[in-house]
Parts: sequence; C-alpha cells; structure tokens
Amino acid sequence: MNKFKYYFILLLAGISLVSCNKSDDDEVVTVPLRDYAVQYKADNDSIEKYLKTNYIKDVTADFDITFEKIPAGGTQTSIWDQKLYTLAYRDVYSDGITYKVYYLTLRQGLGESPTNTDKIVVSYKGSLLNNTVFDSSYGSPVTFNLFPYANENTVIQGWSEMFPKFKTGTSTTDPSSGVITYSDYGAGVMFLPSGLAYYGGGSGAIAAYTPIMFSFKLYNLQRMDNEYTISASTGGRVFLGDGVPDYLEDVNGDGYLYDFRDKTKYPSPPADLIDDTDGDGIADFVDFDDDGDGFTTRFELTKPTGQVGMGTLDGQPYYFGVNLYYPWDALVDNPATPNVDETEPRGIPRRPTGALANPAQPESATNVKAYLPEDYTANPRLRIHLDKTYPIKRN
Repeated sequence: MNKFKYYFILLLAGISLVSCNKSDDDEVVTVPLRDYAVQYKADNDSIEKYLKTNYIKDVTADFDITFEKIPAGGTQTSIWDQKLYTLAYRDVYSDGITYKVYYLTLRQGLGESPTNTDKIVVSYKGSLLNNTVFDSSYGSPVTFNLFPYANENTVIQGWSEMFPKFKTGTSTTDPSSGVITYSDYGAGVMFLPSGLAYYGGGSGAIAAYTPIMFSFKLYNLQRMDNEYTISASTGGRVFLGDGVPDYLEDVNGDGYLYDFRDKTKYPSPPADLIDDTDGDGIADFVDFDDDGDGFTTRFELTKPTGQVGMGTLDGQPYYFGVNLYYPWDALVDNPATPNVDETEPRGIPRRPTGALANPAQPESATNVKAYLPEDYTANPRLRIHLDKTYPIKRN
C-alpha cells in the first residue's frame, strides 16, 4: 500500500505540532511550526547543493532515472550543469512566500496538461536528497486527485504545482488481457522544499522539515468540476459542479486555479493568479455563480426545452445534440464510437444579439433579444455565464 496517497499537503501555518517529549509533570510540550520563509531558505540551499553535487547516472528507455553523488575528484557533469535534460524552476506562492521549485524535464509529453485541480494517472518514485528511495509505484500506475480539498487520494501541494508543467500520453488496451500500455507520456523529476511536501509533520522515513524529490511519469488525466457544498449532516464536502470543468474556468489561462479564501495559506495572493470573474472573492472553479448576476452558472448553461436531441430550427428539422447542458464549444462526432453521435452543434451562447421581441420597447427581462446561430459559435465570444449583464435582473 503506497503511503504517499494518504497524506495531504502539510499543516497550515499557525497550527502547532505536539511533540513526543513530556515535561516532568507529564504535560505535553507544544512545539510551534518553524517560520516558512526561514525554512524555505534552508531547503532551497539543500536542493541547490544536491543539484550541483549529484549527476544523472542513467535514464532508461522508459524514463526511469537514477542519480548518484559525484565522488571526490569525479568528472561527471552535475544535474545543475548538464544540458541534455532541461532543468527549470517554477515560482509557487504559498504560506505568504514565493517558493522556487526546481524540476527536470525528461520528456514533455504529447497529450494534455492537467490543471492543479484535475485527477491524474501516474507512476512515481520518491527519494530523499541522499538518493534513498522511500516510496515507489513504478510498474503500477496510481490515480490521484490534485485538488487539495477532494474527498480521496489527494496529494502533497508540490505535486499539484508541478504536474501542470507536463502533458499526458496515449494509451492502448490489450483486448485479451486488458493490460493498458502508455506511450508518449510526460516524464520528469520535481525537487520539493519541505513547505510543499510534509513540512513539520514528516511522513514515515521522511523526517520533519525535509526536502524531497520525485521522479514521475504522467500517463493520463480526468478533468474535474469541483464546485462543492458542505453537508449539513456530516460537515464534509459534497461535489456538485456547475457544468463547466475546472480547466475551462481558468480565466487567466495559466493552468492553475486557487481558492484564495484560505487567508492563512494565501494572505496576499498576486493579482495575476486570481481567476474570479465577478470579483466576489470566490474563484470561478468553486463558484456556483461565476458572473455574480444572481443566476447560477448551471442555470445559464441549461438548454431551453425543445433543444435537446432532434427538434426544429427555423421550421426545419435540426439536431441539437443529446446533452442537457451546452458544451463549452460545438462538438463534432467521434468516429471511434460509430454507435453514438456526440455531435453538439451549439456551444455556450453569448448574450443574444438578434431582434427584440418587441422592437418598440427597451430590452428588459421580459423583452429579450432573439439568439442568432452565431451567438452559439462565434469565437471569441463572452459566454453568458461570464457576462454580468445577462440574464437581465428583474427589478
């Protein structure tokens, strides 16, 4: 059983750890968490030292990578100085500071990149900075949820931050054995400061405040729709979604979505990371009313009665598609599924631009414009669930 899947990000700032040490009168001694900025500097120094004193010993055809320490007097080229595989870093804002997270790209991948709230199928190997392996799923792909508030199989924050930098591959399934084979997948290594791993809590062989690294292969992903409510009976999260997958609610298009209502973890988020159409402090991917017009996104995406399946348009037979809700954009039929017609000729419409129902009266909630065909297909277009002026509010 891989222990890694059962641990979430880390303890939030301000929460204290309880030490195993006790005073003479058996009182529990409380040890406060270290300052994140101070600990990050120490972790970053350790990671950079590792990158400059270790080399890539081997990379197999399947992108299994092995590192080894450069011996005294050795002439091997360090991870830091080698040019065969790109060593880069990503800035990650968390805990009120900006982490520099190094990662090594072995192969980018040819598929799609997940957001930091999607599900992924991966294999991985986790190691300490002395090259000791503490966990591995190589040979046995595992599914994880990158969204930290999901109900199962969540991951440390470093994974959520780094997997969007890679792409999935393709898969084939053997019809007789059912064995899935992956190809063209993204593969790399991430070097994580403890603040994006297990921080003061540690985990098994990983001591508290220990930077770690993971080599990995990103096989597949599942797009998620993460709007949720809190159950009145259990207090747990109930995921309902709003009809728009998270990756389509990435307003700034950077591949990352954050719930900045957590002011302890995100006390002062950079403006360019915020994906909040209506400015209400709730990111679109967890907001049931993205444009703040008083009508839920799901309501605004629901097709009118008579526009599901076969119908009539301008007096002629017309196929509107089988979905109850508009897709993001018009979809074409998938030739790989000959028994199912996935065609959806209309995407989420913009505010209608046709003639008013009563041209003699001003536009209002009861005197609306007609939709034109291009209102469903124009690209670009401001879709109605992001248009604060539509539907027009009633007085």
